[in-house]
Amino acid sequence: MQTTRREFALHTGALLAGGALTGLLDAAQPRKRERLPVAAIVTEYRRNSHADVIVGKILEGFDQAGGAGPDLRLVSLYTDQVPKGDLSRELAKKHKFRIARTVEEALTLGGDKIAVSGVLSIGEHGNYPFTKDTRQHMYPRRRFFDAIVAAFRKYKRVAPVFNDKHLAYAWRDAKHMVDTAAEMNIPFLAGSSLPVAWRVPEMALPRGCQLTGALGLGYGGMESYGFHALEMLQCMVERRRGGETGVASVQAVTGDSIARALKQRQWSRELFDAAVAQARSRKAAGSRKPPKEFSKNAMFFLIEYRDGLRAAVSMSTGLANEFAFAGQIKGQARPSATWFRLQETRPFGHFAHLLRAIEHTIHTGKPAYPVQRTLLTTGILDALMHSAVENNRVIKTPDLAIRYEASDWAFARGVPAGGR
Repeated sequence: MQTTRREFALHTGALLAGGALTGLLDAAQPRKRERLPVAAIVTEYRRNSHADVIVGKILEGFDQAGGAGPDLRLVSLYTDQVPKGDLSRELAKKHKFRIARTVEEALTLGGDKIAVSGVLSIGEHGNYPFTKDTRQHMYPRRRFFDAIVAAFRKYKRVAPVFNDKHLAYAWRDAKHMVDTAAEMNIPFLAGSSLPVAWRVPEMALPRGCQLTGALGLGYGGMESYGFHALEMLQCMVERRRGGETGVASVQAVTGDSIARALKQRQWSRELFDAAVAQARSRKAAGSRKPPKEFSKNAMFFLIEYRDGLRAAVSMSTGLANEFAFAGQIKGQARPSATWFRLQETRPFGHFAHLLRAIEHTIHTGKPAYPVQRTLLTTGILDALMHSAVENNRVIKTPDLAIRYEASDWAFARGVPAGGR
């Protein structure tokens, strides 16, 4: 085959999914390359935790059943907590990787140099406190990052770093992390698995399109799942004409404020209906239920971008427990809409596609997509969490004047095996 490994990862690697992973890998992989050593820094490692569904695919293949996996090998693991049901100690015996007592030890293997080619920082799940006012989960993502950086500084060598989900619960921490990575030339990747998940129908907005409105459909907890919905929205709207220039203000609205925001054209019922109709659980497909009939837990994120685009994310409306997107391109009669489909059963193949982006970043030293996307979504989410507890106050966001160009990293094709 003439296709290079990089082209394979960019253009066809996203086909690898679910039960079909092994066969497609064996058929399409043009050549083998070195399995680079990596360290994982995690909050906890139990079944179906993010550590399990990401690091587990390095250990036991994309299907987590012994099939083919990425060109990475886990050599060390630091666990911040060891809960009941911990898997890490038995896996260390089985796969011969080091259980490190500190982050530095994980990166050096107890020696006097950085001994890994990449670091996965997975600060998700575990017993951690919440902020008192906004109830944001205080996962130690910045603490992990700072410890990684301290080792890089001490031993005068850096390696690519992946940060799972949003960068930090607080904007100032996220900004510190991205600024530090830039200062030290650390290849830095972060974010959700939603941007690389399956889309039904398969759709990416044309690069440079004139987008006049956008809406994301989400469900679940405001912070934990709201972040995924924001990443889904952002991976679409960042392709609009002029590229991303940042966000001017945000507002979280609930109750009667949702209907008032509709009357004020702060969100589009047409785009909402298009997103709901595209989602698989189509309880309200084609319905014209007024906003007052949304679930009592419904919340809308209202986002005004610096270039004038208005977008919204509807959370927990009770009309569809799925992730979906709808956008209106100028000159087109109907919205462009797609369902972001996940594999809801093990091995949760959307994380395999996230791992593909991690693998690419570690092997090339070039992030598969810009960390600025996740810096922006982290800042949006932090501001929204404050809006929600401050009587739905509009919050201006001058710090979110974040500019970047979207990448063309591939999302998953087809449908996930066993997905709902």
